[in-house]
Amino acid sequence: MSIRHLDALFAPRSVAVFGASERPASVGGTVWRNLHGVFPGRLYPVNPKHATLHGVTAYAHVDDLPEAPDLAVICTPATTVVKLIEQLGQRGTRAAIVVTAGLDKATKQAMLDAARVHTLRILGPNCIGLLVPHLGLNASFAHISALPGELAFVSQSGALVTAMLDWAASRGIGFSHFVSLGERADVDFGDMLDFLGSDPKTRAILLYIESIDESHKFMSAARAAARNKPVIVVKAGRSSAGQAAAASHTGALAGSDAVFDAAIARSGMLRVLTLPDLFLAAETLARFRDGPSDSLTVLTNGGGAGVMAADEASALGVPLATLDDAMLARLDAVLPGNWSRDNPVDIIGDAPAARYVAALDALAHDTGSAVLFIHAPTAIVPSAEIAQALLPQVTAQPKRVLGCWLGDQAVAQARQTFRDAGVPDFNTPEDAVRAFSFLRSYRLHQEELLQTPPARSAAHAPDLPAIRAIVDAVLAEGRELLTEPEAKALLGAAGLPVVPTRVVCASADEAQAAADALGYPVVVKILSHAISHKSDVGGVRLNIGNASELREVCTSMLARVRELRPDADVQGFTVQPMVRLKHAHELIIGASVDGIFGPVILFGAGGTAVEVLADRALSLPPLNTPLALAQIQRTRIAKLLKGYRDEPAADIDAIAQVLVSVSQLLAEVPEIAELDINPLLANHERAVTLDARVRVSAKKPAGAANFAIQPYPAELIETWDWKGQSVALRPIRPEDEAQHRAFLEKLDPEDIRLRVFYSRRSIEHSELARLTQIDYAREMAFIATRHIDGDGEETLGTVRATVDPDNHTAEFGVIVRSDLKGSGLGHRLMNKMVAYLRARGTQRLVGTVLRENSAMLELARALGFQESANPNDADDHSVRFVALDLQPTANPDARSG
Repeated sequence: MSIRHLDALFAPRSVAVFGASERPASVGGTVWRNLHGVFPGRLYPVNPKHATLHGVTAYAHVDDLPEAPDLAVICTPATTVVKLIEQLGQRGTRAAIVVTAGLDKATKQAMLDAARVHTLRILGPNCIGLLVPHLGLNASFAHISALPGELAFVSQSGALVTAMLDWAASRGIGFSHFVSLGERADVDFGDMLDFLGSDPKTRAILLYIESIDESHKFMSAARAAARNKPVIVVKAGRSSAGQAAAASHTGALAGSDAVFDAAIARSGMLRVLTLPDLFLAAETLARFRDGPSDSLTVLTNGGGAGVMAADEASALGVPLATLDDAMLARLDAVLPGNWSRDNPVDIIGDAPAARYVAALDALAHDTGSAVLFIHAPTAIVPSAEIAQALLPQVTAQPKRVLGCWLGDQAVAQARQTFRDAGVPDFNTPEDAVRAFSFLRSYRLHQEELLQTPPARSAAHAPDLPAIRAIVDAVLAEGRELLTEPEAKALLGAAGLPVVPTRVVCASADEAQAAADALGYPVVVKILSHAISHKSDVGGVRLNIGNASELREVCTSMLARVRELRPDADVQGFTVQPMVRLKHAHELIIGASVDGIFGPVILFGAGGTAVEVLADRALSLPPLNTPLALAQIQRTRIAKLLKGYRDEPAADIDAIAQVLVSVSQLLAEVPEIAELDINPLLANHERAVTLDARVRVSAKKPAGAANFAIQPYPAELIETWDWKGQSVALRPIRPEDEAQHRAFLEKLDPEDIRLRVFYSRRSIEHSELARLTQIDYAREMAFIATRHIDGDGEETLGTVRATVDPDNHTAEFGVIVRSDLKGSGLGHRLMNKMVAYLRARGTQRLVGTVLRENSAMLELARALGFQESANPNDADDHSVRFVALDLQPTANPDARSG
């Protein structure tokens, strides 16, 4: 349901408190006292036992209230909640905070059913309430109010809310919103991210999460909010259970907390591990969000403090900037001969203010590195004097300098000078470096979202009929685990490189015949539906060089397996060539299905010691090439893959393509429950699958519908015969960035002005990325394309619609290539968008058109749009507002999503 009526929850004009009383220890009494005398709107206490409360008229029942309150706070017993919600909905109340605890599952569902009829939003139950300090709204039973500020804090834990309020107040930290979600029967993290992501008074969003229920909604809202402002998360429960019984290595390695990390990274949010770090990261990102994050230069007057900073940087993987010859020369010219001549830059303890200024001025030439300024107070020069001397430089280099004034009273004035100048300030070198590491992680997550994938190649298209035949045959036999040959055949049909494998019966003669055909040396493996990890039972032998050795191996292997697994039905052996790749690395690529976030893809160091090494990175599909490359870089083995000494670099692009192909396979084949490619052997020439295991399930746990992030909606692609040409009408995709730039560059400046209301000559990569890397769950852009010479494609026109989080209203924009205006292309694109929005249940399509854009207004009229003046400014006669009712028979206030 998302943000519908959340304005009544967070900006009510009137509030009724049910269960309000004068008892000091009661929940209702505390809520009433927190509101009374502070909230500027109309307050109504509701309690049949009181005529007045603190001089305010009290009411016995909902029907007695003089008006329908915008917000109701319910502090009455659980047995009363459903009836109160029914009565409030009938009166017209749009939001309620259910503080009451103890609602069982049936009561909660009855409460939601009663609310849904009237589109009444519910915060809770079992919550502390909420605070909006700048409005004087404290609809909670917290023991202390919140200071006004620009941070929003949303917590799943009520106890943590009160503790955080106390902690923040003692440190002068203020909030735009402070919210306890409680049991999240209705309003949840997705709703809050949508609401706060567009709230102008909120500079950053802080979340304390214990669990996520609706991953699709959460991920869509998180990605949208994180594009607008920093979103920082603390999640409780960093352990996982139930992994050991998984049938694959991937299932054992992909713990729930690691999956949550992958979700946070993919959404562009930042995760920290402690509550103090939550505010540390918020302060840094709010002040330093656009600052340099490539590396860090430490400038200090104390060697020990510099070493502490360097140690923390090493522990956190923060690179210290290298001082090149030019930088060393600049620093030599202004520093004494005994300075450190390295990073950290130790300018010696007797440094006067002028030395600080000169050193910082020299470091200003390295624009890619942030500067951590660390000062320990001395008797030689007052710290306040140094701060004043540095002030012109730190203000001239905004968002580049971090401050760390060591001590307390002696540096208090200096610290305040830096804070007043907007310089992030930290108490210890470790805090400062950790804060910079948060900035670096945040920026890396954001940059991943803006990377441009290469154009797609048809060479990697999967053979879906062949894949379906394998999966259907296995399920028809009542099996879930594919044999190794079946798994390799499936992966080969998906476009992955696999080593050829032959199936033989349980006889040495047939094994020898297969080996003779393949050529020695060969690998022999046991074949059994019941055995997943063949090496564990001696079921794998490598590098068999001749027929006699092969016959001996088959005999001994079969005996060994029957001894260790007498319960296993052995079908025979597989024989495959012994692949010898010089300079090769053993890797693992796999997939499993998380209970919350759906399919997850794993990459890391492979081989038989995969669990011991535990070197892996997880990603949520769908993946493209840049995302796959970024996943590879998050592992330790990535350093080896880049090459070292006489070892050549591996073909990382080939490895990334395997990851992308696995992602596509998961989208196309929903029956895949687990998948392991281990090892994937990779060197500087190629990558090849040596062994694989796949488990399928008729329950269809994978598939595009179960992705936490909606994948490319290929089902919306259609072809159109336009003037004798075949034109594709399809959703835009990230790989379209280059051709979309070419399309925009061919538009006349006047056509661009009519579309975006102002002239422009160029478009930045970041904006193109946002136009092509869209969230299909809340935005759609269709493009019309046709083939040109070779495998090329050009864009002829585009229509875009952004849907509000409630799926109620979408706003459109359409433009076609300037030389194709009047060709009917715009009409066809608009018709496709209207049909799509109707199918997804969107209620209304609107647009704002310049009055002089007669062609667009004529098209809108032809499509049935109603035209009116600017609804936001009746005096603005330069634009016209057009609107189309997409669901004429639907309830316009109906919920969706």
